[in-house]
Amino acid sequence: MEAQRAAWDFQLSVAYVATMVELAHPHFRHDGRRLRLDTLLRLRWLAVTGQSAAVAGVHFGLGFSLPFGKCFAIIAASALVNLALRIRYPASYRLSDNAATLLLGFDILQLAALLYLTGGLQNPFAMLFLAPVLISATALPPERTLALGCLAVGSASLLALAHKPLPWAGQAIELPFLYVSGIWAAILLGVAFTGVYAWRVAEEARQLAQALAATELVLAREQHLSQIDGLAAAAAHELGTPLATIALVAKELDHALPKEGPLADDIRLLREQVERCRSILAKLTSLDQEQPGFLETMTVGHLLEDLVEPHRALGTEISVKAGGDGPEPVCRRSPGLLHGLANILDNAIDFAGRRVEVEASWTADQVRIEIRDDGPGFAPEVLLRAGEPYVTTRGRGQRDADESAGGLGLGLFIAKTLIERSGAQLTLTNAAPPSSGAVVRIVWPRASFERGARQVGREPRGELPPPRSDAAENASYIGA
Repeated sequence: MEAQRAAWDFQLSVAYVATMVELAHPHFRHDGRRLRLDTLLRLRWLAVTGQSAAVAGVHFGLGFSLPFGKCFAIIAASALVNLALRIRYPASYRLSDNAATLLLGFDILQLAALLYLTGGLQNPFAMLFLAPVLISATALPPERTLALGCLAVGSASLLALAHKPLPWAGQAIELPFLYVSGIWAAILLGVAFTGVYAWRVAEEARQLAQALAATELVLAREQHLSQIDGLAAAAAHELGTPLATIALVAKELDHALPKEGPLADDIRLLREQVERCRSILAKLTSLDQEQPGFLETMTVGHLLEDLVEPHRALGTEISVKAGGDGPEPVCRRSPGLLHGLANILDNAIDFAGRRVEVEASWTADQVRIEIRDDGPGFAPEVLLRAGEPYVTTRGRGQRDADESAGGLGLGLFIAKTLIERSGAQLTLTNAAPPSSGAVVRIVWPRASFERGARQVGREPRGELPPPRSDAAENASYIGA
């Protein structure tokens, strides 16, 4: 009977807490979507298990006197909240910032109540105040972490002044207040240090993930643009048949209608334009067959010209040099490489005083491209953090303008990421005195630079149908 009543009371308690969670439902909206509820529940179950083991071990194992019933009531409250949340929400539910802050604040207060009954800051488990603040620092905005840190430090301050005696064998002991003050200071410094450190590490990880996502979007856009060449050839191939039909119909109309008159002039014009279209399509379909890989490969010189040509009319003098040992290297036309190099050239032109130099050189083992300008050069913080996202080379006024236009300092990061995907090594330096300006050096192993170009021409290609004669056109037309 006692067991049934205890089970019934337990079910009522779970139902009550679930009702309270339901009433607090507006705080559990999907607006934050950062921290999974299941993550907090698992951590809390670990805390409940550890607290239960510690209280039971001290009371039964060591035989120390402590308010056992009250301690387990506080631990049970945490378990009931866990059960209620598990019943109310699915495991995949993601908490809003408000909900996550409330749950972590509850954990701090629950730990403070348990420590109040077991010695306050004299209890060595008082350092567990750091855990909720650490979780908040990795998943929540800084202001929420600051609020939870203040709650933890405030609770520790109250426990330093008011608490039950520390469980001990025989007569209770009371540690010196100076020692307790040292523990309070350790908690304060621990909350501040771990909070800032964890937030910084998590923020850098988030920035890197967002920057990589932006890089993928840029690369996808460039790949989409690069497909225009293939689409042109495919369109030329597909348009050949309907164009042949139009030519056939125009020829039949020319034979059927009188040779003089307005209609005859229109028919002749129509046949001339059809022949012009056929010659254009034939040029598109035969261009890459006459020169295998023409649309898919490019030499270093052509690569530099593609980069420089759009900027020649902007007023900045751009010098292009290319030379080296042996035959000129050939690379595959890569949207990512073109976008990365173009981004670096854009920056050089933006900061240059009057002149930008683009130089390519090669040996039997390496291919090198250098982009130099005569501007102020890279700022020291950019050189120290080269390759990190959200590092801008703009001045403060320029940076504000860039951010208002959508720039976030991702250009150099995206360029470096895309270029290094091609097997290159990118380094940023400033010109040695007395010269001034920035120098960007990109170096490839020649085998890596030419790797993609070797595959062009080996890939199987669909054969285009041979052009049909007038007799074939007439036969197909009659058969249709």
